[in-house]
Amino acid sequence: MQISHKYGLIFVITKLGLLFVYDLETASAVYRNRISPDPIFLTSEASAAGGFYAINRRGQVLLATVNEATIVPFVSSQLNNLELAVNLAKRGNLPGAENLVVQRFQELFAQTKYKEAAELAAESPQGILRTPDTVAKFQSVPVQAGQTPPLLQYFGTLLTRGKLNAFESLELSRLVVNQNKKNLLENWLAEDKLECSEELGDLVKTVDNDLALKIYIKARATPKVVAAFAERREFDKILIYSKQVGYTPDYLFLLQTILRTDPQGAVNFALMMSQMEGGCPVDYNTITDLFLQRNLIREATAFLLDVLKPNLPEHAFLQTKVLEINLVTFPNVADAILANGMFTHYDRPRIAQLCEKAGLFVRALQHYTELPDIKRVIVNTHAIEPQSLVEFFGTLSREWALECMKDLLLVNLRGNLQIIVQVAKEYCEQLGVDACIKLFEQFKSYEGLYFFLGSYLSSSEDPDIHFKYIEAAAKTGQIKEVERVTRESNFYDAEKTKNFLMEAKLPDARPLINVCDRFGFVPDLTHYLYTNNMLRYIEGYVQKVNPGNAPLVVGQLLDDECPEDFIKGLILSVRSLLPVEPLVEECEKRNRLRLLTQFLEHLVSEGSQDVHVHNALGKIIIDSNNNPEHFLTTNPYYDSRVVGKYCEKRDPTLAVVAYRRGQCDDELINVTNKNSLFKLQARYVVERMDGDLWEKVLNPENEYRRQLIDQVVSTALPESKSPEQVSATVKAFMTADLPHELIELLEKIVLQNSAFSGNFNLQNLLILTAIKADPSRVMDYINRLDNFDGPAVGEVAVEAQLYEEAFAIFKKFNLNVQAVNVLLDNIRSIDRAVEFAFRVEEDAVWSQVAKAQLREGLVSDAIESFIRADDATQFLDVIRASEDADVYSDLVRYLLMVRQKVKEPKVDSELIYAYAKTDRLGEIEEFILMPNVANLQNVGDRLFDEALYEAAKIIFAFISNWAKLAVTLVRLKQFQGAVDAARKANSAKTWKEVCFACVDAEEFRLAQICGLNVIIQVDDLEEVSEYYQNRGCFNELISLMESGLGLERAHMGIFTELGVLYARYRAEKLMEHIKLFSTRLNIPKLIRACDEQQHWKELTYLYIQYDEFDNAATTVMNHSPEAWDHMQFKDIIVKVASVELYYKAVHFYLQEHPDLINDMLNVLALRVDHTRVVDIMRKAGHLRLVKPYMVAVQSNNVSAVNEALNEIYVEEEDYDRLRESIDLHDNFDQIGLAQKIEKHELLEMRRVAAYIYKKAGRWKQSIALSKKDNLYKDAMETASQSGDRELAEELLVYFIEQGKKECFAACLFVCYDLIRPDVALEMAWVNNMIDFTFPFLLQFIREYTGKVDELIKDKIEAQKDVKAKEQEEKEVIAQQNMYAQLLPLALPAPPMPGMGGGFAPPPPMGGGMGMPPMPPYGMPQMGSY
Repeated sequence: MQISHKYGLIFVITKLGLLFVYDLETASAVYRNRISPDPIFLTSEASAAGGFYAINRRGQVLLATVNEATIVPFVSSQLNNLELAVNLAKRGNLPGAENLVVQRFQELFAQTKYKEAAELAAESPQGILRTPDTVAKFQSVPVQAGQTPPLLQYFGTLLTRGKLNAFESLELSRLVVNQNKKNLLENWLAEDKLECSEELGDLVKTVDNDLALKIYIKARATPKVVAAFAERREFDKILIYSKQVGYTPDYLFLLQTILRTDPQGAVNFALMMSQMEGGCPVDYNTITDLFLQRNLIREATAFLLDVLKPNLPEHAFLQTKVLEINLVTFPNVADAILANGMFTHYDRPRIAQLCEKAGLFVRALQHYTELPDIKRVIVNTHAIEPQSLVEFFGTLSREWALECMKDLLLVNLRGNLQIIVQVAKEYCEQLGVDACIKLFEQFKSYEGLYFFLGSYLSSSEDPDIHFKYIEAAAKTGQIKEVERVTRESNFYDAEKTKNFLMEAKLPDARPLINVCDRFGFVPDLTHYLYTNNMLRYIEGYVQKVNPGNAPLVVGQLLDDECPEDFIKGLILSVRSLLPVEPLVEECEKRNRLRLLTQFLEHLVSEGSQDVHVHNALGKIIIDSNNNPEHFLTTNPYYDSRVVGKYCEKRDPTLAVVAYRRGQCDDELINVTNKNSLFKLQARYVVERMDGDLWEKVLNPENEYRRQLIDQVVSTALPESKSPEQVSATVKAFMTADLPHELIELLEKIVLQNSAFSGNFNLQNLLILTAIKADPSRVMDYINRLDNFDGPAVGEVAVEAQLYEEAFAIFKKFNLNVQAVNVLLDNIRSIDRAVEFAFRVEEDAVWSQVAKAQLREGLVSDAIESFIRADDATQFLDVIRASEDADVYSDLVRYLLMVRQKVKEPKVDSELIYAYAKTDRLGEIEEFILMPNVANLQNVGDRLFDEALYEAAKIIFAFISNWAKLAVTLVRLKQFQGAVDAARKANSAKTWKEVCFACVDAEEFRLAQICGLNVIIQVDDLEEVSEYYQNRGCFNELISLMESGLGLERAHMGIFTELGVLYARYRAEKLMEHIKLFSTRLNIPKLIRACDEQQHWKELTYLYIQYDEFDNAATTVMNHSPEAWDHMQFKDIIVKVASVELYYKAVHFYLQEHPDLINDMLNVLALRVDHTRVVDIMRKAGHLRLVKPYMVAVQSNNVSAVNEALNEIYVEEEDYDRLRESIDLHDNFDQIGLAQKIEKHELLEMRRVAAYIYKKAGRWKQSIALSKKDNLYKDAMETASQSGDRELAEELLVYFIEQGKKECFAACLFVCYDLIRPDVALEMAWVNNMIDFTFPFLLQFIREYTGKVDELIKDKIEAQKDVKAKEQEEKEVIAQQNMYAQLLPLALPAPPMPGMGGGFAPPPPMGGGMGMPPMPPYGMPQMGSY
């Protein structure tokens, strides 16, 4: 049930699709009908439509609501319930009850029940009574003393019920205004009780302007709103409101009005207009002229600055204009505007001239584009700020800038030099440094060149620029700057600068010293200073500037033949700061080394350890032969390599002494080889004990190697008492791969009773060398020597394949295991190894022998040896070998020994397996009852895999592995025991294996016990079924499945599989099974089974249960003898998804069940294409068979259905049904039907044909057919409806010809709008039928008299409007003339191009009219204007 609050109705909807409608207040039944052929299961309110939504079983969403146009007439006429009809109309504001409401109102008014009449008028549907006539009726009622006037009662009722319309609001407000009760109006407007109109606003304006404005806004009386805002000076609101309502006021008139009283407000209004969407409605130039006509320059400037902010090209004229008026009147304002840079499109040449005249030279420079103009202005440097001038140079091209700089220097070199220097500094990259330098050089301004290059020097690496700066500084007397640059700069040309400074002969030599010191011109500097007698600067340079260059200074002084006393004094003055090595070189080159004796001895006496000092002193001692050997051996500071080199040509032995002291190996070897001093060389090499040195001297490429070896063996090594020296020598011989020489050396040391005869290392070395170089001596050395490393030497002998010698060494040192390993691994003699093992009787030896025997496959002998060795470590290898050799009896003995030593699961497990292999089952049972660590599970699996089932049975039974026990019992054919074991195991896999074994053995009872435990597992069910079926056990399988249905854990698979089995083997039970357990079946699987076995009835039932209605319908139609049932098929066909099945069903019923086809089609009426159904039936020739169906669906107005039914009605001569069909359903071939029946023998059929022609617009044919059958009324109506004057007049002529005067008069009335009065009068006068035309003439005269009155009234009103418009234009022209009187105060127009003159300054104004001073940047605030 749903309630419609909109209409006050109750909708009751049943599940079967029936709708009952009741009135909410009276519970009266209003309507009932079926709205859906399918069950409805859900409804919901549709509040917006006043109805409800419903959803049926097919998923259709239905919307049901009231037909507002017909419900009230239906209730009043069909139900004959006038009161309910009126109430419905009032509640829902519905049409159809107008006459009833008006009649009731008149009755109440006649009975003076004014209150009830007012309530009825207020509630009247669609406001049919709320008219001016009703208000006039209440106004006409006389007011009784002491009673409320009926009119006020009427308005009060309306106010309580809702909102008044426009006329009612105006009449009520007129009463309130007359009584001066403005507060009532405010309250009603606040509560939205009145409908606002322009007339109401005019009325209220007489008492309250604000309230009137609100009314105008609500009434959308736009002109009145704009006028009201203008009166209130709220100009911004005018624009906002006009934009909101889309109104376009006269903006120019508004601006002129504001300008008269409020110039600042006019500016604001103009700015607001400029910001309107779509652009300013008034041209900017026009607005500017309005300001200028009143000499409002500030206001015009403010307006233009704001609107010209976008800086558009089309605003070029206005930009020029605002700059012109300010340059003439207020130059500071124009300067500020130009400074902001907001304009770029104005006339720049024109503005440049005005700026020059106004004294704004910087602005003039920025605007001039010709070089002569710029030169003329730029020389006014006294009136131009330097920084601005510098910035202006940045805008010029390189050539123009240089030209301007030349002019400035020509006009005033001294005064403008600073500006030129600043410009050159700022724009040196653009102008070019060379150009700037040439400019200064052209005017010989070294001062300018000095200042310019000084700023550029730090960023330049050009040698020429650095030199010019040094030159300029020198010529301007800036010696300190010259000294600084020569000291710090790295880029000047040193040679060029040195020459310049030498030529300049500055009084201060420091710049020259800097250049020469930094760039290596010290000899030139020394020569310059010495020849110019500047000895003080020489001393200062050596002592303070760079003592490191003192050797060069000394060398140059020696070349210049300076006195030795000055040189010695200079050297001594520097002392330790003086670099000795270069000084010695300089003196040595000039053979003046003795000059330094005093200086060197002085340094030594001061404790100097400088190697160069001592080298120089040593050279002096060697040259003087003053006990040089003592110096070479005792002095620790000299460089042995340098002094030795110095001694080589003088005395080689002194060179050896020097090299020995400094361990200069290469130099010593070279000098001894060169001078055949091999004994000294051998002693030195032995003493050095250096491997690299030994490698070098023992190198085969050394041609003196043999002489050195002889001296080492004969002299150097016998003299040595140091073991380290001996060891190093031996090692060197070994490294050099000299085995024979080494043996010779070692025999001399070890075997000849020297101090090193019993040396452990030397004995080892001797034997090892013999093994390597001379194996025949090894056995002799083994027997003669005792103090050597037996194990290590034995291993070396084995590696050298001297096996007998190795066996002798191991045996000599009692290393029995290594000895037996040599016999086994190298000599490969197991017999000698066994004999050696019996001799020594060691477990380790027997263990090695056993391993060898095991490797050779002598398993029994190996086991015996392992038992002798009592060795249990190799049990894994023994077990593996025993299994390969199948010697399980010996293995049992070995494993029993091993169990006594280790507790390993592998040992116990292999022992059980060995018992099983030897068929000792009793011992297995005894063993597993004893404590053990065997892995019984693995052992049992292994026994099972190798078919030792009896032993496996013992193991599995002991460890309670019922699953494996069951399988084992199956192998042993013990099925009952297997079932018992499987029950204990309770495993699906076990049950399955036992079940399959029982089936194979035909033990079906036991198989069923097992099978019941398997089929409860979904995954195993199908495997069990296939196993049974593959062996032909169908009945036993069905019995198993039927037993499974009663299981607690029975699942869908069991029910489905049983259904499949019934389908295959017992079809008589299939349908019963499906119906009983349809919810527990896997329907798709069973569908496939039924399809395969061709059980069509059951297949259809399954398709229906699975909601596959398409397949169900197809199955029924393809296999109808077994599957068809009419009621079932109707339920199926409405639920199918494929549309083609509908038409297939039509063919099916037409062929097999034609008597039921209409019933089936009625079910499909909402789903099928009716045209296609009609075509099917028409082709089949059985169209009448489906007439009931076509009548039921004709409401859809389908062409094919309409034509088919019309054809049937024509054949049946049922003209009433035919006419009804034509009226209600127009979608058919009307002309074809009319042509078909216009010659029918029945009059009514021909009349229907005329009616069809009329509906189709074929008026002549319809009228002709009606005249032919004397149906004059039909002819007249057709002519009237056609709207064709010619047809109507032809019909009049026909009636006159036929003498039908009454028909003539009737035709004039029916076709009144079409017939011309003159034609009608003429026909009547000619045919003496004037009396029959008088009603027509009277009506025509009355109509045209009213039209003339209306035209006269419209003409009078138009004349009044024309006069009012002319008066308004006169006022506007007068107003403009008044503005024109102010034109002399405006600025003159700019001159035309090519004409002389310019802006003339305005005449001086009175006091207080000048512009206030401008701030540094930007325009002054608007308020200051």
